[in-house]
Amino acid sequence: MSALLLTGCGDKKVSSTADSLPTVTSTMGEAPTIGAPSGTPPTTLKSKDIVVGTGVEVSPTSTITFHYTLMTWSNGALIESSWNSGSPATYPLSNLIVGWQEGIPGMKVGGRRLLVVPPDLGYGAQGSGPVGPNETLIFVMDIVGVA
Repeated sequence: MSALLLTGCGDKKVSSTADSLPTVTSTMGEAPTIGAPSGTPPTTLKSKDIVVGTGVEVSPTSTITFHYTLMTWSNGALIESSWNSGSPATYPLSNLIVGWQEGIPGMKVGGRRLLVVPPDLGYGAQGSGPVGPNETLIFVMDIVGVA
């Protein structure tokens, strides 16, 4: 989970258009399957609800418990997944990458969301761990709890 920790704030808008976004399975309680991305990666944050939750809503100041899967746009490689460890992660949203800080508020417990995060809202020119420089990131988030 260490690749996800990066604080900061941005002023980019979240787009909810689903043009050429990867497909994602909607079976809650199981690791998602993400279709390979194609075409040119988006340059703005893209968000698509796969399953709309009905529980407590995430706010910018929430601490969230979540399962996630991370794939890179450039080669469709699966980089990390909390599903592999069997345990969700818990962090204050304000400690996570800007793409999450902008793309997760409004989700509710029980929800699954696809986020496509451009490099400037992810790990930028420096990359982080297994994520290379200037990489567009594909996340699938399941919100398990909100505090």
